[in-house]
Amino acid sequence: QVQLVESGGGLVQAGGSLRLSCAVSGLTFSSYVMGWFRQAPGQEREFVSAIRWSYDSTAYADSVKGRFTISRDNAKNTVYRQMNSLKPEDTAVDYCASRRGSWPSRKEYEYDYWGQGTQVNVSS
Repeated sequence: QVQLVESGGGLVQAGGSLRLSCAVSGLTFSSYVMGWFRQAPGQEREFVSAIRWSYDSTAYADSVKGRFTISRDNAKNTVYRQMNSLKPEDTAVDYCASRRGSWPSRKEYEYDYWGQGTQVNVSS
């Protein structure tokens, strides 16, 4: 059974930082592209970032470039998202997802497995 479990969300003031984690089990983690998406209130879920299985490629939405960093530890079956300089518009439920396939992967429908989400709230 494949499981993706996010953690690290919470409430932070604008300009602050958070690090999200996503622990994965039930699949060959090192063979999967890992992505982060988010869904703000009243909006559709959107792509945030992704990292290739071999660490050497990452992708970011324009809205988070320079502020967010995605990384992975294949030995720990975990993907991370470091978020700096947070803004109120970063408030959302954040999801990690995995897919086994081509790179890059920015579309929600391309991903096979999803976590349950973790809430990030950024106050002004």
